[in-house]
Amino acid sequence: QVQVVESGGGLVQVGGSLKLSCAVSGSSVSSGYMGWYRQTPGKQREAVAVMYGEVTNYADSVKGRFTISRDNAKNMLFLQMNSLKPEDTAVYYCTIRTGVTLRWGQGTQVTVSS
Repeated sequence: QVQVVESGGGLVQVGGSLKLSCAVSGSSVSSGYMGWYRQTPGKQREAVAVMYGEVTNYADSVKGRFTISRDNAKNMLFLQMNSLKPEDTAVYYCTIRTGVTLRWGQGTQVTVSS
């Protein structure tokens, strides 16, 4: 059974930084598709930073500010978020694909206050 658990969200001021963590069990983060998405009320969930193998892709809105990384030994995925803006406020979800299915965590709230 695949489990995905995010942590690290919170309240931060504009220009601040947060690092989100995602612990995965039941599947390996060493390969395949995985990443971070976010969602705000009334909007669709959007991809923020994803990786497939060694290839990473970022939403235009976070390029240069967010960095996705992983620790294969700990089987964890991370999202370093710098220079945060109010529009980054959202629930952030970690996901990993197993077979044809995306497995999601419960999400972690990030709130950027001005």
